[in-house]
Amino acid sequence: MSTLHPRGVNHLALSTTDMKRQLTFWCDALGLPLKALYWMHGVKGAYHGFIELSPDSYIAFVQHPKNSAEVEFGASHADGPGGEVRGGTMQHLAMHVDTFDELLTMRDRLRSKGIQVLGPIDHGFVQSIYFEGPEGLNLEVACGSNIDPAAWIDPEVTGLCGITTDELAAMTNPATFDRPAHAVAQPTEPHPENVRAARHPERYGRVIGLDDSFVWAQLSETTPPVQVD
Repeated sequence: MSTLHPRGVNHLALSTTDMKRQLTFWCDALGLPLKALYWMHGVKGAYHGFIELSPDSYIAFVQHPKNSAEVEFGASHADGPGGEVRGGTMQHLAMHVDTFDELLTMRDRLRSKGIQVLGPIDHGFVQSIYFEGPEGLNLEVACGSNIDPAAWIDPEVTGLCGITTDELAAMTNPATFDRPAHAVAQPTEPHPENVRAARHPERYGRVIGLDDSFVWAQLSETTPPVQVD
């Protein structure tokens, strides 16, 4: 049986109204290299920028011409890494370093750039520092080892979430999956959790109903904006 599952984040795309401001912060304050900046594929008037965390993991930014610069705490943004915010939005973003010494180096690098940093704080399985990025981003840098679920899954909180014993077992040991000989057909109805399908049912239905081979052939864009010899 296959144990294939996503092993990390390829890129986390954040909205921005000022691409230069975000790229300057992430490249200068955090020391991350800019890897891509181009017209976003298939989105008229939008820019797409990629900052490298590691060779296969990036922070990306999308500057759409209709993006709003308004920061609404409790709705668009959490007012701090523990604050309330609308469901489905990013509460805070934590990035990884390998050692506690590296964590302290990141703290000092940020402070040397005039950025106020809270921490470090020891959370048991992870040690963290906290700071704010442009446009109200709640940011964290952390180090730590693998989490032991036997020690860190609280029965009280599990019960408050309405998770049964059987459901917990399925969550801690997800089912494996083997790809069948033939591609799985597109479900005929949207998943119950799909709120966009409910908002734009006809448009969503037309797009999601496109054949996979058509999508690959017609929507793919592989030519970089700059030709390199």
